Order: sequence, then structure tokens, then C-alpha cells
Amino acid sequence: MKYMPKRYDLFDDMFGDFFKPMNIDNVMRTDVHEKDGYYHFDIELPGYKKEDVNMELVDGYLNIKAVHNMTDEEKDAKGNLIRSERHYGSCSRSFYVGDNIKAEDIKAKYENGILNIVLPSVEQKRIETAQTVTIE
Repeated sequence: MKYMPKRYDLFDDMFGDFFKPMNIDNVMRTDVHEKDGYYHFDIELPGYKKEDVNMELVDGYLNIKAVHNMTDEEKDAKGNLIRSERHYGSCSRSFYVGDNIKAEDIKAKYENGILNIVLPSVEQKRIETAQTVTIE
């Protein structure tokens, strides 16, 4: 039996990775380690900008959400649209950090697609309201 390539293989070869869906299996991969009384989180967010990332502390949970919207357009010399792509992605993750952590106890920095978070591993006084965490 002769091997016949699937139709979409020829299409994929012509346009490269333009029409392949984003692989979300590795979004928000997280490394957590404890050092000198602090938890250190390193969270991978490839393709996201700092403005795309939101962190909130609610009832002892550190909630992280990233939303990405992007439109790519290519036009020919006459201005006719020859390709238009829309990319939308979002991911979220929650970590229980304890009822006694306050937003000002958490330090966060986003650089080169990695969100670094440092927070104390000791208990603080109980806070029950939602608080937004600033990302540097």
C-alpha cells in the first residue's frame, strides 16, 4: 500500500507554524523551592507580557491569571489582506500560601517570560479580603 500524505501536511509545509495551535501543555510550569524562610516560585509564561499577567491574593490563595490576545496581519504591496491570524490564550493557577500572608509580603518580578515570586514561609496575621499583588 502506497503512503499518501494527509492533506493538512501540505498546507502545514506551505505556511509553517502559522496555523498550528498553541501547545498549552507547558503553560504555567512552576518550580517552587524554600530557602532561608521564603518560598520561591518560578513560573514559565512564554509569549505573555507583564501587562498580560494578574495576581490576586484571596482567602489564602495566590491566584495567577495570564491572558494573551494578538492579531497578526500580512498585506501585499497593494494593501490587500493575504493572511490574518488571531491568537488568544489564557491560563490560570492557584497556590494555597496560607491565610496569614498579606499582599505586601509578596514580591513578584516578571522578566524574560518567567514570573518570579518570593513570599515568606512563616505565618502572618489572618487577612480575609481580596488584594491585588503588584508585579515589577
